[in-house]
Amino acid sequence: MGAKIALITGVTGQDGSYLAELLIEKGYEVHGVVRRSSTETYERIAHIRKDLQLHQADLLDQVSLETAIRDSRPREIYNLAAQSFVPTSWVQPSLTGEYTALGVTRMLDAIRTIDPGIRFYQASSSEMFGRVAEVPQSESTVFYPRSPYAVAKLYGHWITVNYRESYDLFAVSGILFNHESPRRGREFVTRKITESVARIKLGLQDELKLGNVEARRDWGYAAEYVDAMWRMLQAPEAADYVIGTGVQHSVRQCYELAFSHVGLEPEDFVKTDKNLQRPAEVDTLLADPSKAERELGWKAATNFESLIGLMVDSDLKAQQRIHGVRLGGPGTR
Repeated sequence: MGAKIALITGVTGQDGSYLAELLIEKGYEVHGVVRRSSTETYERIAHIRKDLQLHQADLLDQVSLETAIRDSRPREIYNLAAQSFVPTSWVQPSLTGEYTALGVTRMLDAIRTIDPGIRFYQASSSEMFGRVAEVPQSESTVFYPRSPYAVAKLYGHWITVNYRESYDLFAVSGILFNHESPRRGREFVTRKITESVARIKLGLQDELKLGNVEARRDWGYAAEYVDAMWRMLQAPEAADYVIGTGVQHSVRQCYELAFSHVGLEPEDFVKTDKNLQRPAEVDTLLADPSKAERELGWKAATNFESLIGLMVDSDLKAQQRIHGVRLGGPGTR
C-alpha cells in the first residue's frame, strides 16, 4: 500500500488540531485546508506546523476544493470546517447555510468527480436532534433542529447519506455531542466559563454573564472524539455513529465545578442575562453511544469534572502568562 494521506478541512480548529496530531502519530501524511486571511490563525497547530502541508481553499469555492484534493491525493478526507457557533447562525443564517450545508455538497461532489475511492468523514452534530423526541438520542432518533446551524448540519448529514447511497461512496457522519478542551473557542459556553473563572480568580474580571443555565448537555473531551472519527473511516462498512459520553450535566453544574476548582463561590460572580438565551432553546441532549462502543470499540474516558478541571488549569496558566500576574484575586486563600 502507498502512504497514508489525509486531508482535513478546519485543521486550525479544536477538532482539526487534535485530529492532525492523532494522524501524524499514526504515520499519516497530513494535509490541511486553510482559508486565505490577512492574519494567520495557526495557534492550535503551531506545535505541529512543520509536519503539515497546508492548502488554501474555501468551502464556498468548488475549484479551490478540487485543487486541494488533486494536489494532496488523499485516501481520507475529514470535513470539520463549518460556521460552527450556534448563536452566530441566527445573525448570519445564509452564510451558515453556505458553509455548513452546501460546503458539504461541494466536498462530496469534488470527491465523486476526482476519486470516488476516497473515504469521507462529515462532522454532524447533536444539535440536529434539537427538540428531542426521546432521551437518550441514538442513530435512529428522529431529528428536530432548532437553529439555522442545526438545520444546516442536518442538510450536510443527509447529503452525505445521499451521496453514499447514490454514488457508492464511503461517506460517513459522526453525530458528535458537545466536546470540549483547552483549545475550545472562547465563545462556547464551557470555555467562556473556564476562562472567566480563571480571570476572576486572578482578579482580572469580576462577573460571569450566562444565558440559560439549566440547559443540559452531554460533554466529552475533544482529544478523545477525534479517535472515533478515525475509527469510522477504518471500518469495513460505511455507517453513521453517535459519539458522546452517555452522561449529561447542566450549564449550572459546569460553572459550579469550575468555581469549586479554584475555591470560589459561584453566587458571588454569576449573573444571568436573558439576551444570551437562544431564540429557540435546546433544553437537553444526551447521547446513546452504545453502537460506537460495540462496533468501533470507542468509549469516552475522561469524566466531566476532570475535563472542566484541566480546562480551568489551562486557562489559569494562559491568563497568568498573558497578564504577568500571579494568584492574588478575590479567591486568594
